[in-house]
Amino acid sequence: MSGRARLAIFAAVATLTSACALLPLVHPTRWLLQAILLVCVQSGVGVAARRVPLARPLTLAAQVLVTLLLLTAVFARERALGGVVPTPQAFQELGRLLRAGADDVGRYAIPAPLTDGIRLLLVGGVLVIGLVVDALAVTYRSAAPAGLPLLALFSVAAGLSDDGRDWLWFLLAAGGYLLLLLAEGRDRLSQWGRLFAGGGPRSPDRMASGPAAAGGGAPLVPVRTGRRIGALALGVALAVPAALPSLDGGLLDRRGNGKTGGGGSSTISAVNPLVSLQNSLNQPKNRQVLSYRTDADTTKDLYLRIVALDQFDGTAWKPSERKVTDVPETLPRPPGLGSDIRTTEITTSISAAEWYAQSWLPLPYPASKVDIDGRWRFEPEGRTLVGDRGQTTKGARYQVSSLRVQPTADQLAAAPAPSARLLREYTQVPDSLPPVVRQTAEKVTAGARNAYEKAVKLQDWFSYEGGFRYDTQVRAGTGSQAIARFLEQKEGFCVHFSFSMAAMARTLGIPARVAVGFTPGTAQSNGSMSVGIKDAHAWPELYFEGVGWTRFEPTPSRGSQPDYTIEPIPSGDDPEVPTPRPSGAQRPPVVAPSPSDSCPPDARKLGDCGAAPPAPSDDDSQSGGWTSRATTIVGFGALAGLLIALPLAPMLWRLRVRRRRLGGSGGRTPEDAADRTLAAWRELVDTAWDYGIAPDDAQTSRRAVARITEAGRLDPAASEAAGRVAQAVEQALYAPLPRPVTGLADDVRLVITGLKTSAGRRTRWRALLAPRSAVRLVWAGSQRWSVWTDRWSRASRRWTRWSTLPRRARRQ
Repeated sequence: MSGRARLAIFAAVATLTSACALLPLVHPTRWLLQAILLVCVQSGVGVAARRVPLARPLTLAAQVLVTLLLLTAVFARERALGGVVPTPQAFQELGRLLRAGADDVGRYAIPAPLTDGIRLLLVGGVLVIGLVVDALAVTYRSAAPAGLPLLALFSVAAGLSDDGRDWLWFLLAAGGYLLLLLAEGRDRLSQWGRLFAGGGPRSPDRMASGPAAAGGGAPLVPVRTGRRIGALALGVALAVPAALPSLDGGLLDRRGNGKTGGGGSSTISAVNPLVSLQNSLNQPKNRQVLSYRTDADTTKDLYLRIVALDQFDGTAWKPSERKVTDVPETLPRPPGLGSDIRTTEITTSISAAEWYAQSWLPLPYPASKVDIDGRWRFEPEGRTLVGDRGQTTKGARYQVSSLRVQPTADQLAAAPAPSARLLREYTQVPDSLPPVVRQTAEKVTAGARNAYEKAVKLQDWFSYEGGFRYDTQVRAGTGSQAIARFLEQKEGFCVHFSFSMAAMARTLGIPARVAVGFTPGTAQSNGSMSVGIKDAHAWPELYFEGVGWTRFEPTPSRGSQPDYTIEPIPSGDDPEVPTPRPSGAQRPPVVAPSPSDSCPPDARKLGDCGAAPPAPSDDDSQSGGWTSRATTIVGFGALAGLLIALPLAPMLWRLRVRRRRLGGSGGRTPEDAADRTLAAWRELVDTAWDYGIAPDDAQTSRRAVARITEAGRLDPAASEAAGRVAQAVEQALYAPLPRPVTGLADDVRLVITGLKTSAGRRTRWRALLAPRSAVRLVWAGSQRWSVWTDRWSRASRRWTRWSTLPRRARRQ
């Protein structure tokens, strides 16, 4: 195989190893098999074009053309001429898929479903990167700059993914790039002289054909040293970010909680958890996120809160940087909650799905005690738990004691003014907030006599009086202009409703923030509650002195409105006579948790929404009958068998070769006896190699045995056995009439026992599980490949000469 062809293979390997970083982004991952096939075809076209040879620009043009044909055949076959040649309709189809893929990327959370558009983005992106890498490293013979597109591919994937296996994808990508650099260096040096690899073994493909080969050539570079430098650099790149506290997270942990481990206080940085909320609501399947059991008599108010967003800077709502501490045995009493407010303590046992991994722990609010294993920290202001040093909710099992706070409308209406600190921090609005927000808030709450009445009026206006429509397809926006646009267009989802109500409440002087988490979910037949990904939700929390942070629900057809917002508004009249609602509108009755998103506001007012269909459990979401499950089990079994067999392959191959060499069966002719002798000698040399004694073809058999005896610290019996094998080899190679020798297999086994006895435990395990001599299998495969390619080359040249002959000459 030529150096260029070998370099092209390593370029393709580097591209595909970097593309593995994209695997966590999409499910299922079968797109990678398609990408592997297409990259191999693309690389093969480059190898063929360079072998012709074509000029460099023509080689690149040929690869671009083939790449376009491949994408057309795979993604726009029905619109192409002959299923391959692109037509204007095919280009339109590819453009449509690209636009659909871009929309799907913005719509779905990770892992996104493998739609045709996303598949085109993935496969096409890998092909483009593969084309650039092949052109730089092989066509233009500059492998170092090829690392830039590989880095871009890895960085995009690593920046989007958050599955905790970044170190593995980095290791694969960096390993592929190092192999590409080593292959290019080897190819360059092979044009000058003999490669020097120390005193180690020499394989047939290590001899160069350059001018230095004829005269013995001096060594040019220690290739083994280059490998060690590359491995050391890769190790440093992996170890340093994990070891230095100043690089918290870094490459290996991008959850970026901005905190330090250990006791005491540290800080938590502003990480916006709303990035994927709209994507979660638009998922095609309502995958189960959490399941829980509770002793509460009702779950309609049991929202599972993740984090509170208390900072509004005009561009987005986000959590402030707060101090975090160790999780106390009992959490402090919620701020502002008075002793005269009715509370009920409830206990909830929660289980998170194995695929659900994020840093914030879903909790009922307000939690009073959390029993959970792992590295978790407590943020007192928001009363949230956040993972430390990569801790996530993946597969978490925990128990929470919390309070069900049940204030009355009278208590909320009579709440005194909050403290100056709360007013200063939680009523701030940016200067960029359009005046229409404040004006609308004042108009909607006209006639209200206190903060509670204003809050209820805002909730009613958003939920059913203002004519708003719930729509998850609306473009998400969290800034000041987005709120003004939402008030004008009156369509959006929970982010728009909660952000707008919180901002309007702040303009009215009511402390407000936004909570993010999940609605209570739906009841299951086994008594548990199932929370699906489509139960992701955001709602406003308003502060009332004596009660604390209080939930409101302005989003129509989502969740349930609290009882204290449905009770009659208090007044100064006779308390025995309830006062009608100021709006004169009928209040909607309390609805079940998480009703259907399609329920219109009018039906909600009449209580006709009904209950939502149960969220599918893990078994339901992966249903498909026994056939599907059996296929999955067989597939995973085959994958597990392959993963087990691959590391054991060198050992199994080595044991098979040893059994064949020392089998002792064969013909009785002198030639057969010589073959058995040489086979026993090769087994002795390879076994010594497995134990760290590299073979040297330049030494005689006696000198080789002396070196094995000394380096392997053989006992006298094993040393004599090795000497007998060496004498038999000399007889087989140089004697005119070699004497038949018996017992060589036993002698070799005696030497093997001696090497094993004198070696350390680590060396013995290395010799068994990762024998160095197994590299001969690679050399043999390389030689056979070279022979095959040479035959193919000769045949193609003969065909070329024959095809250029005139027809008359062909008949002769």
